[in-house]
Parts: sequence; C-alpha cells; structure tokens
Amino acid sequence: MTKNILLSILFVAGSTCYAQDYTLFTKTVRSFYASPAEAEKQWNTLVDTERIPFAIGDSVAFLYRGEAKSVAWTGDFNGWGYDSKFSNQGKRIPGTTLWLLKTSFPSDARLDYKIVVDGTTLLLDPVNPYQQWSGVGGGSPNSELRMPAWKPEAITQFNENIPHGKIAKDVLMHSAALGYQVTYSVYTPPGYSSAANIHYPVLYVTDGYEYLHEQMGNMPVVLDNLIEAKKIKPIVVVFIDHREPVNRSNNRRMQELAMNEQYRAFVTTELIPKVEKQYTVSHDPKHRGILGTSMGGLTAAYFAFSKPDLFGLAGIQSPAFWFKPEIYTLCNNATNPAVRIFLTTGTIHDTREGVEKMTAILNRNTCQYGFKEVNQGHSWGNWRDLTDDILIYFFPAFSESTD
Repeated sequence: MTKNILLSILFVAGSTCYAQDYTLFTKTVRSFYASPAEAEKQWNTLVDTERIPFAIGDSVAFLYRGEAKSVAWTGDFNGWGYDSKFSNQGKRIPGTTLWLLKTSFPSDARLDYKIVVDGTTLLLDPVNPYQQWSGVGGGSPNSELRMPAWKPEAITQFNENIPHGKIAKDVLMHSAALGYQVTYSVYTPPGYSSAANIHYPVLYVTDGYEYLHEQMGNMPVVLDNLIEAKKIKPIVVVFIDHREPVNRSNNRRMQELAMNEQYRAFVTTELIPKVEKQYTVSHDPKHRGILGTSMGGLTAAYFAFSKPDLFGLAGIQSPAFWFKPEIYTLCNNATNPAVRIFLTTGTIHDTREGVEKMTAILNRNTCQYGFKEVNQGHSWGNWRDLTDDILIYFFPAFSESTD
C-alpha cells in the first residue's frame, strides 16, 4: 500500500475532524523544511491570512522571522518563564531566518505571550494582530494566542445601538483610615434615577481602573450588554482605584489588598457610607458585593468572611490566596452568616490549586458558591471573559427584589 493511499484512508476513517486537522497541521509545518523557497512561500501565505501563530485543533506553531542567535516564546503557558519544564526554545529553519516552535494547548485556550530574542529582548509578535493588555496600573500589551475553538464573547463587545450607563470618573476623597487620598469611579445603569423608588444592588470592585479599562476588564460594556439582554437587573458599581491620585505610577494595591485592616476600614466605614449617601443603593448585604482579581480576589474573600454583615456577595477571580494562606482559616468557619461566592480561575499557570482548596472549605460551611474555569492564564482576557458569569449569578434579572 502506497503512502498516499494510506493517508487517504486515514482521512476517511478518522472518527472526528481532529485527525484530519492534525494531518493538515503536520503537512503545513513540514512544508517549512522542504526548501528555503517553500518556507518563504508558506510564511507569506500565513502572514497574508493572519494565521500566525498557526493553530489547528490543539496544535500550534509559533513562528518568527529575523536574524538572531536564539528565539524563544514566553507567556501564560510557561508562567512567563517560571516553568522550566515547558520547552519554549524555537529552532531555526535551515537556510532561512525563520524560527519555529511546535507545541500544543487545549483547543479553546486563549493565552498571552511575547517573543524572546537572544535571551533578553522581549517583543510583541510583529505579524499577529491580536493583543491583550495586561499589567498593573494601566497595563501594556502582550500578543494573544487564540486557539481555534476560542472566540470573543459577544457580551464583551461594545454595542452602539443600546442604552449605556453613565460613569462618574475619578471621584476624590480623603481617607482618615488610610491617611491619604483615594479616587474611585461610579457606574450607574441606563435609566438610573435617585428619585425613583428603587434601591439598586451595589458592587464594589478593587483594581477598579483595570476593570474599567476597555483593553482590560471592559466592565461597563459587559454591564450595559447584560442589562440590555435582561440577564441582570440594573446595578450600581463602584470602581476603586489603587493608584496614588497625584502619582499614577505608584500603585498601592500590594499593600491595600493584602488583608489590610486599614483598607477594610476605609471601604466599610468611609467609602460605603459616602456612596450610600449619594446614590440610592441597597443597604442589604444580600445585595451588596465585592469583586476582585488576584490580590483583589484575596481581598474579596477577606471582606466577605470578616464582614458578612456588610458583604453578602464575593466575586473572587484568580485569587492570590498563596500570599496570605491564613485566608483559608478565616473562611473555614461554618458559624459565619451565609454568603454567596463565585470563584473563577484559569487552568494554565493560574490559581487552580488555591481555588480547589477553597471550594473544599466552602463545601463544609454555610456558603453558596458558583465556580467556573477556562483554559487561560493569569490575564485580563481570562477575567473579562468570566465577569458576566459572576454578575448573572449575583444579580439575575428575575429574582427577589431589593430593599
């Protein structure tokens, strides 16, 4: 039996499209090694069709073109260099300046990455149009690997044809508890009126600047879309900024969000009363929530379990429980008043282990909780994609009314 006939049988006999896709992937990668001319032709084809990185099924080939002594790829998939077991070094294709790294990820993964040239220079992928912003206090772009089964969620896309909420930005206040000034922004939903006989549910959000940013959390767009689709009731959201107002490069989140009693006092005794005086929001803890990611996820758990009389809802995204392991002891108390929790994590070098440990604790106490994970890393792409799940769980459009 000839090789060509055998390949034809494999195509027909494959029980899924995956077998065919893997064959096509292998054929495409091998074409780069056929000859320098064929490698150049294949490169141009993939560039023209915006298919670099080249991914089919669960297989992906990272590609880079340029003179270098070495080329590697780093990102969510290797913990940005902390996972030495992941083979991230590319190989130069003979007779060319092309470099290639072949690997595999879940077919619905979405991952941030950069190219490392000569061991020191970090680059955005020059032929990949997709980027995801990341980082503290404003962020910077990473290139974005979109595996074939991952698609942007419509709920995160701006829709000019629907009503939009309003945002009061950068409200400045002095905190006696902290001894310095803090800024925050407030989202009010379409149709909000302080004169209406409605006390809106309210959500307090740490890392508020990032959750607001259209290149990161993009949360106002998610809120507008969910309210328009009648998936959640209209809510008021308070976005707390950790950046020093007069020096935005100084982000105080690592101090403020590390189970900090003074920061908790600021939120509970200063910020909440001020918001409740200015806006018609619910005073019932069942309709007051706290949301955060990473260190903010740690803080959301801390606030909810230390002040369940104030926060009956806690959205915890990729929590940095490792930073303060005592959070597990605080949460492991079945006599606490019931709170509702929603936990999210990525499966790829994120916080899965800590989240699983926390869910085991929640199963033993008085909490109700939801949980969702995605094949992503510790990234704003991950957190943005899961914000709607948290909001729908806490504030469904058709549920008990607020006070």
